[in-house]
Amino acid sequence: MRASEREDVAMPLVHIEWFPGRTVDQKREVIEVLTSELSRIGNCLPETITVIFTEVSRENWGRNGRLFIDHYEYENEAPTT
Repeated sequence: MRASEREDVAMPLVHIEWFPGRTVDQKREVIEVLTSELSRIGNCLPETITVIFTEVSRENWGRNGRLFIDHYEYENEAPTT
């Protein structure tokens, strides 16, 4: 399919909210893979795709009635559910 036949009216926006701790290289890789695959699957140009990372501290994120900072004894312990 030619670029001119793509449905470029859509402006895909991917917003990822996650805990801090990923490196800049990890974020680069996520953006690269998401852009490539969303462009392929969504039939849109890569330059129309925006990815935003929002890092939310465990003290500002809760689940099941509790803050994540209270769920785990150690700050770096990964959630099991």
